[in-house]
Amino acid sequence: MTDRKTELADNLARVEERISSACAAAGRARDEVTLIVVTKTYPASDVRLLAELGVRHVAENRDQDAAPKAAECADLPLTWHFVGQLQTNKVRSVVSYADVVHSVDRNRLVTALSAAAVRAGRELDCLIQVALDAESGERGDRGGVAPDGVAALADGLAAAEGLRPAGLMTVAPLAGPFAGRPRAAFDRLLEISTGMRAAHPAANMVSAGMSADLDDAVAAGATHVRVGSAVLGVRPRLG
Repeated sequence: MTDRKTELADNLARVEERISSACAAAGRARDEVTLIVVTKTYPASDVRLLAELGVRHVAENRDQDAAPKAAECADLPLTWHFVGQLQTNKVRSVVSYADVVHSVDRNRLVTALSAAAVRAGRELDCLIQVALDAESGERGDRGGVAPDGVAALADGLAAAEGLRPAGLMTVAPLAGPFAGRPRAAFDRLLEISTGMRAAHPAANMVSAGMSADLDDAVAAGATHVRVGSAVLGVRPRLG
């Protein structure tokens, strides 16, 4: 293997051990948790190496980087996740390659995603991003809808052509009552997920946890963890 492929393989093995250990500690089966490797700022060549190493889910957070990378890797058996805050003027491009959008947080975005999905002849899985630092009726600093806005947004997704309400996503908040308490934050997300599934039983994805706190997310019941630096290394600064 090349030096870079060996590095990625070693990093993946360490992340796999963390996920497996967290699953064992929580009494969960390893196959209950899907690893999504966040490849933002890294080249398509790394995506190819990850695919060779068995990775099947990759994520990006900026369309201007994701679109050309996804096109270059279109021959690979990958599921592409869009995890960044999404502006409506980027929706048409994102729908062309993303299989799952993790950052749905407002009705205007639902409308735009639906129109683009119908135009492209695609069915898109959508996660509602929950801002656990947001008060009622507000959005969080890092995107996301306040917890009390989830139910209405889920109903909107369910009614939108070309979209499926697939579950919830959160980022451990930097402010508010859950700041510095990722496990408590993820436990709260699971509570909200349980309520959402009462109305939308198929919306069973829970996307939570990143390199620093994936263990807490698995313990809380996350179905998907989004890991970047622990696999790819410390990121270069974005320009």
